[in-house]
Parts: sequence; structure tokens; C-alpha cells
Amino acid sequence: MNHILFFGLGFSARALAERLAQQGWTVSATSRSEAGAAAIRARGYRGFVFDGSKPLPDGALEGVTHVVDSAPPGDDGDPVLRQHASDFARRARQFNWVAYLSTTGVYGDHGGGLVTEDTPLTPNTERGHKRLLAETQWLDQWRGNGLPVMIFRLAGIYGPGRNQLLSLLDGTAKRVIKEGQIFSRIHVADIANTLEASIAHPHPGRAYNVCDDAACPPQDVVEHGAKLLGLPVPPDVPFEEASLSPMARSFYADSKRVSNDRIVQELGVKLSYPTYREGLAELAKGLRR
Repeated sequence: MNHILFFGLGFSARALAERLAQQGWTVSATSRSEAGAAAIRARGYRGFVFDGSKPLPDGALEGVTHVVDSAPPGDDGDPVLRQHASDFARRARQFNWVAYLSTTGVYGDHGGGLVTEDTPLTPNTERGHKRLLAETQWLDQWRGNGLPVMIFRLAGIYGPGRNQLLSLLDGTAKRVIKEGQIFSRIHVADIANTLEASIAHPHPGRAYNVCDDAACPPQDVVEHGAKLLGLPVPPDVPFEEASLSPMARSFYADSKRVSNDRIVQELGVKLSYPTYREGLAELAKGLRR
């Protein structure tokens, strides 16, 4: 029986977990707190506490055939491998597929230029450096032990409950203008589409960019969303004058156009939302001023 374990059941992981549970898979997942683990169990999944400070309880890896790791890395890399590297090495043949969810931030800044999975990895943020270290640690498990690891570098994620339309409706949206800035993004449903395609056609050791077909300046998305909702387009705000959280500001450190050719050609992924236009149009249904 297929049994998938999610280290972290966040926005991206939940989309895949729900699909696989409906297909009859056994689903296990972790949370950093007992309350979170209880919420996972309330969904009908197996729930465990894991915050990186100690291993999973005995038996948690028994019968697991597939793994998704979306746990945020620390200064020493991936917390899952900090506690379970020897378990994965010893049990490598038990697993059919292991996915590490990384970020396109590992490429660093390319001045709006195109990046592919073969582009050198030159992160220029602390977050990007930590993700690259974790990627390396997981790929070492593949090289050294034959663990079937694949890396998925996610672009900016949006979807139900987490999208530009909501900030437009609550009046917090900004058209932040930084000359030459280009972002790539991906609907959460298409992350699940990509992971499902990889499960069906695993290629251990491969890295995949997970993004849609329409990299563009972020202000274009805000403008399109406002028009969809029949709202005024927010005024332009120069990047230097914008009031942004440290996390939001860090996203503007990188400008690049990310290629998704590999997921399309190698995995046969057909995006449900090939651009933000289709994605926002679907999310706008039912929303009112």
C-alpha cells in the first residue's frame, strides 16, 4: 500500500495530501506542536510532532513508501536529515520516491534573465543559502545511499486563501515598482500536479523548476487582479519607499524568469493554470467587493 509521510503539512503539502488521501493512500504528516498534530489526526491522517529537536517516535517510518519534506532549513541545513539521515540511509530501498521542496531562490539574481535547472546555483539571500545546503544534503543521500530523491524548486506560490485578490479586497495591495523586476509564480494546484506526475515517473537525482508560463513584473498581477474585481488599480509605489516586511522585501532581491520546460517535457505536466490570468480568474469566482 502507498503510504506518504509529509514533514510539514503546509499550504503546498496539503494540496497533494488531500488528493492522495482521496485515492486511498495512507497519509502521515508532522507538525511542530501537539495541537498541530492533533489537527492533522482530525483530518484522518496519522499525525506526529516534529520540530527538528528530536527524532520522530519509533515506528513512524514503518511502511512509508513516499516522503515530502517542506520543513524550513536551519543554519546547519535540513532538520529532517539532522535527526533521520541514518534512518534514510539504512532504509533507502524502502522508499519509492522522496521529494524535497526547495525554492527558485537558490538561483540568486539574474537581472530578469532566464534560468533553467542547469543554471549555476548562486543564491544571494540567507534563505536561498539555507535551501541550497538542504538540497545538497538530500542529494548526498541519493548519491551515497541510492535514496530516490528529487528536488522541486518552487516559484512564488498562490491559491485559495493566499492570493493577490484578497489583499486587493482588504485594501492592502500595492503596486510596488522596481525597475527590471521579474517574478515567476505557481498555483498550488499545479504544485500538486507536478508532484503527482513525478510520483508516476520518478527520476532520482533530478531537480525541477515548478512555475507557470508567465513570469512578469509583480505590479502586472496586481493590476490584472484589480480589473478582475472591478476595483481601482492601486497607485504605484517605488520600491525604495514601499513599506514591506523583511520577508516580502527579500523576494525583491532576485529578478529572473524561470523555465518550466523540464516538468512539461520530462514529466508531462499540463498546468491547470498556465498563467496568473487563469489562476486569478478562477479564484475571483464568488468574490465580491
